[in-house]
Amino acid sequence: MAVLLLAVGLSMDAFAVAVCKGLAMTRVSPKHMLIVGVWFGAFQGLMPMAGYLLGSQFERYVSAFSPWVAFVLLALIGVNMLREAVSDEEKPETATLRAQEMLLLAVATSIDALAVGVAYAMVPPAIVPGPEAAGVALACVLTAATTCVISMAGVRIGGAFGARWKRRAGIAGGVILILIGVQILTRRLGLF
Repeated sequence: MAVLLLAVGLSMDAFAVAVCKGLAMTRVSPKHMLIVGVWFGAFQGLMPMAGYLLGSQFERYVSAFSPWVAFVLLALIGVNMLREAVSDEEKPETATLRAQEMLLLAVATSIDALAVGVAYAMVPPAIVPGPEAAGVALACVLTAATTCVISMAGVRIGGAFGARWKRRAGIAGGVILILIGVQILTRRLGLF
């Protein structure tokens, strides 16, 4: 049960960003939902495994820089969303799901999961009997699946509002991404 709660907690940043992606779309299709869900789910599942493999010797480096990396990536993408929202230039809808942008978003929203993976190296999740790697692998799969489903729902929810208020939604989405980055950074620095 604790691993499922952790998976849901890790997926919240991805959910918020998925809502922003849905807000920016004129029309949301199941394909769009699946693309966002797979990107975010895959990285939320791979990052804890990478953290686990890196092990506890690198914990202080991962913990020290992960909030800064997440902040910079989310702020850059948020500023770009704001710029596109206030621009009079029409962009095709598919441009919002470009691989390079999705990669940056997936990395930015899954950096915390990397740190969780490092924690797994110190205290592996005991969700299956046997080798600790099996428990870590199952936790990673559960995290990936949970994030995929939650992100797909986020795109759908955002799409329900975005079609009506596209420009305002784009501005709101950009601001939300920047605020998520600030929140990650301030939480790590202990300011809030």
